[in-house]
Amino acid sequence: MNSPVKLAVVYYSSTGTVTAIAQEIAQAAEKAGAEVRLLKAAELAPQAAIDSNPAWAANAAATADTAVATPDDLVWADAVIFGSPTRFGNIASQLKQFIDTLGGLWAQGKLADKVYSGFTATATTHGGQESTLLALYNSIHHFGGILVSPGYTDAVKFADGNPYGTSHVDAQGNNPVGDTTRAAARVQAERVVRIAAGLKAGLAAA
Repeated sequence: MNSPVKLAVVYYSSTGTVTAIAQEIAQAAEKAGAEVRLLKAAELAPQAAIDSNPAWAANAAATADTAVATPDDLVWADAVIFGSPTRFGNIASQLKQFIDTLGGLWAQGKLADKVYSGFTATATTHGGQESTLLALYNSIHHFGGILVSPGYTDAVKFADGNPYGTSHVDAQGNNPVGDTTRAAARVQAERVVRIAAGLKAGLAAA
């Protein structure tokens, strides 16, 4: 019997939108049979900045017990789903800093042949969702990773509207993560687990 897919959901979230999506993805992946590690990128912002924003402070407190991602988590994983809010059309510096610590693993080829995917959130419509995921996926190409985007492989993706990965417009905190985004997150998680399981089985049989 094949062992379960090992999935690392590695995300950064300031005010909690990306946290909510990450939790939905983790839960859906577990229901799909994966062994999941839900992990956050280490915070780089000063405490004063966090305390100045009530939503940021609340999310920091709510996720205090969430483990901080380490390079070893990617060695463990068969598949990785990264999540980040948009920062000027790119991923947040906190997630980028984590990715930048992976050079040693990359040099050893330990990031290759794994399944990767990503999700994001913006404050405004057309606020950089696609460019953020495309920027993230540049790193996956360098890893030699296998990119599994959701595409339009399920009807719910025509409501979510982003083939690159789950995305959400939070409207400056006025639009909490709802049914459409959660459905898209579940589709993405299930697709990643399914493809990773097939790849893992194929490699085991090779």
